[in-house]
Amino acid sequence: MSAAPTRSRSSSSSSSNGNKKEERARFFDVKAKMLCWANAEIVAGRHPERWRKDAAGNIVCKRFCNCQGCLCFEYDHIVPFSKGGESTAENCQILQTRVNRYKSNKEWVEKSELEGFSCDIKFTDKELDIIEMAVYGDVIRPGNQCRCRTLAEMLGQYKSKNPMAACKMPYEAS
Repeated sequence: MSAAPTRSRSSSSSSSNGNKKEERARFFDVKAKMLCWANAEIVAGRHPERWRKDAAGNIVCKRFCNCQGCLCFEYDHIVPFSKGGESTAENCQILQTRVNRYKSNKEWVEKSELEGFSCDIKFTDKELDIIEMAVYGDVIRPGNQCRCRTLAEMLGQYKSKNPMAACKMPYEAS
């Protein structure tokens, strides 16, 4: 994961030593992002390091940060940076990208209003499993873990020594 650029805004503040520039970090640091992710709602039946719900109740995937899809999210300043909000874990929430774009620099937006700007696509468990398998190479769900089979395994040319069971994907038609 690449680090965000270190941009900051300066604000003048008077002190006994005269005018002094005070730097305010514009972006959340790694620690703030980790705490922000940890504070977001856990998705039942999903690995908490991979999946969370944003402040509007949308499921998002940790690997899809700063992109545009329905499972993508951004770290949002609850009190906008432009209105004095700090880049701290206490002022951070995860929001689906399109919801964050709607929220923009508004300070207080009701959850129902955020929900109205959420992506209309709701994924089934099977679809989330397939996405997780494609993104991470395995599916980790409490009590139900599996891994991808290699092409050689699928062709019967290799038997894995990995103790984790190979997945049953794609799912049988139901």
